[in-house]
Amino acid sequence: MDYVSALVPPVVMAVFFIALIVTIVKSQGGDNKAKEDAAVDAAVARAEAARQAPGGSDN
Repeated sequence: MDYVSALVPPVVMAVFFIALIVTIVKSQGGDNKAKEDAAVDAAVARAEAARQAPGGSDN
């Protein structure tokens, strides 16, 4: 009976890990991809605007 109690935690963790990987893979692409790409593009644009605005010209 000790072997059952020794195997349960790794099996439970493996099941949750597989479920996490499946969720991550399913969330890639499709409608989510366009939404994520738009969010990244907006963040990059804000970062570049903030980098260019205070310094002005470095010449």
